Amino acid sequence: MHLSLQDRLFVLTGAGISAESGLATFRGSGGLWDGHRVEEVATYEAWQADPALVWRFYSQRRRDALAAQPNAAHKALAQIEQHLATINSDNFYLCTQNVDDLHERAGSRRIHHMHGSLFQSRCTRSNEHFSDHALYEDPNDLPVCKTCHATVRPHIVWFGEIPLDMDAIYRELDRANILLVIGTSGSVYPAAGFVHLANQRGIRTVYVGPEEPQNIDAFDEVILSTATQALPAIAERLGEA
Repeated sequence: MHLSLQDRLFVLTGAGISAESGLATFRGSGGLWDGHRVEEVATYEAWQADPALVWRFYSQRRRDALAAQPNAAHKALAQIEQHLATINSDNFYLCTQNVDDLHERAGSRRIHHMHGSLFQSRCTRSNEHFSDHALYEDPNDLPVCKTCHATVRPHIVWFGEIPLDMDAIYRELDRANILLVIGTSGSVYPAAGFVHLANQRGIRTVYVGPEEPQNIDAFDEVILSTATQALPAIAERLGEA
């Protein structure tokens, strides 16, 4: 992949980049949801039926994320952002499907969590969200809003809900001349459709991951490699430019 300091880069990351830090992926044996049906922990109906179960589930996700560390790919993306910012701070935008904070801890700044953030919670009445690293594992001690005393839920986009701030995502994609997709299955929409929009707009598209995504035919360039192998080299070449 060739990248210059004049490029305007839109990056989309998926579960694959976090998996390289030891976080279990969304599906499959040993995956994040094993032992729980999606309907039990990742829908609003599940929340209404058993908020204690949902909070225990996401408390464990918080434990797992806190124990993980940013890997070389996370750090390389932060370096790429720093390099591109020397020309224009708006020339890098990172949209992630992941809810962990590994990108932030690696140093990324222009980042949007389209599926929400594991370390934020949200008032169910006002929809105001706030930073929250607490663990709620006692069913008798679930969180309530300090302002209105309504129930508080994880700030996560569940099945059947719309990803956060899609208008801003599409505006940033329209500004880009390169779309770099990393570690996604190419099956979860609307993120899987970004490459098709990029193709319509004449934006160069690149995929990085160890396995072919379901939408592989839509990419101009496919790099079958782990993110920790591929991205540091791209960052190093850009730094030498």
